[in-house]
Amino acid sequence: MQVIFIHHSCFLVEVDEKVLIFDWFDGDRVEGYHFGGVLPEYEPDTPVYVFASHKHRDHFDMDVLHLAEKYPKIRFIFSKDCKMSPHFLVKHGFAPEVAKRIHYVGADEKCRVDDLNIETLRSTDAGVAFYVETNGAAFYHAGDLNDWHWDGAGDLINGSMRTNYRSQIRRLSGRKIHLAFVPADPRLMEHQFDGMIYFHNPLRHRSVRDSLPIIRKRAVILPHMHRKYVIRIRVLQEIIHAVKLVLHQPRICRH
Repeated sequence: MQVIFIHHSCFLVEVDEKVLIFDWFDGDRVEGYHFGGVLPEYEPDTPVYVFASHKHRDHFDMDVLHLAEKYPKIRFIFSKDCKMSPHFLVKHGFAPEVAKRIHYVGADEKCRVDDLNIETLRSTDAGVAFYVETNGAAFYHAGDLNDWHWDGAGDLINGSMRTNYRSQIRRLSGRKIHLAFVPADPRLMEHQFDGMIYFHNPLRHRSVRDSLPIIRKRAVILPHMHRKYVIRIRVLQEIIHAVKLVLHQPRICRH
């Protein structure tokens, strides 16, 4: 198994013969940012699965459907807020067959696409988060499911956000997760790692009435960087001992 960081929240996972791609978008889609990551090339018969957690332009790009021209076996698993009609796709230059390769999912759903078992969580922002099992490996990609604690939002809004976030993460209790992609957005300042810390060790935060089993995982990877990599590493060094986090350093694909 290999994980490749493309950019922002886009990661590619190679597991056995399959390729899983999460939240790809073209690097120039977000105003004020340029992301230079590119997807590696594979043989045309490679089973490729493309996930889009929601339609924000830093997580979804309709042009990802052009991968169907390279990989006939490709399947797309998109949040329902990304939904496009077959007529819309043809109008934008995609073959009619592409619409048949898309499977749309909402929050709190379970589905099977080929031999992938997929479960969704409800995002605290937009769309869904994905829990995916295949070939004995399990992955969690949060999308924008996070404890978004915004300065100036107020205790009521931030408190509600935290409650909603933790209720979703508790649904993963007891699950095995080999790789988890959990946002750590530097715009949250001192609250940048709140969501990650709770995800990593919910037992530290449970109440007397909470019987949540710890989530069984091997590595947590931190997307949604907004290119502030150095700041994130410096801050992370200050908390790494407290959370006892084992970091997995993915290969970065740049050209």
